[in-house]
Amino acid sequence: MGNLLATIDRVAFEIGGWPVHWYGIIMGLCIAIGYIVFSREGKRKGIDEDTLFNFLFWMVIIGYLGARLYYVAFKLDYYLENPEQILMIWQGGIAIYGGIIAGSLTLYVMSKRSQINPVLMFDVTAPAIMLAQAIGRWGNFMNQEAYGGVVSRSFLEQLYLPEFMIQQMYINGEYHHPTFLYESVWNLLGFILLLVFRRRKQFFRQGEVAASYLIWYGVGRAVIEGMRTDSLYLGPLRVSQWLSIVLVVVSIGFVIYRRKQSFPEVPYYEEETSSL
Repeated sequence: MGNLLATIDRVAFEIGGWPVHWYGIIMGLCIAIGYIVFSREGKRKGIDEDTLFNFLFWMVIIGYLGARLYYVAFKLDYYLENPEQILMIWQGGIAIYGGIIAGSLTLYVMSKRSQINPVLMFDVTAPAIMLAQAIGRWGNFMNQEAYGGVVSRSFLEQLYLPEFMIQQMYINGEYHHPTFLYESVWNLLGFILLLVFRRRKQFFRQGEVAASYLIWYGVGRAVIEGMRTDSLYLGPLRVSQWLSIVLVVVSIGFVIYRRKQSFPEVPYYEEETSSL
């Protein structure tokens, strides 16, 4: 079975007696790298730096608030008994779908106020979000959360995982599926594909970069969610699986509808920022 080693400490270091958690460091990295991708594409579309930073600031604040509230809402009984833990976000406990919903609403409202086409902004933002999600799943790894069902050590070894990762998947006396890794790799691959295809002329039309993100992420999440052990069920499926299916169907319908109807055929690659 191999010698068991110590798992990774959730606390990276301390500053003046205050712990700095790996989870928080990784979330900060998500924001920084995501912003680089977001701002580069935004500036290429003719949006100034101040506007882009303002978008990021409010999307992050409201997005994280939405992600936390979504998570708390589905574990309400626990948090009503332990209300002091509601703000302890460094211990994990954010739901990406809550963040996507809150962040999308924020992006839409701010785009309208800035007289920028919101559909264009969704396209600009989508790849950055997908990359941030790929990085953010490593926060779950550090916290030993969002893992899957029980597997054998030999199964993990067959995935050619490094020893530290195998040991981190040893939870409560058993090895588990590294579902954080599955989703991280899936999102990273999706990010690469979006970058490649959005620069091909005539490939994407307006709104289809964001729709492709939702389709790709939704399919992967629906499958991977089925492996996890910490999900809330709604009938035969988990809540996140239902939401993933809805997003995939709506996004596919959006693409088909717009391509069949007489919408302006504006290719994403050649489009410039337009006001409403």
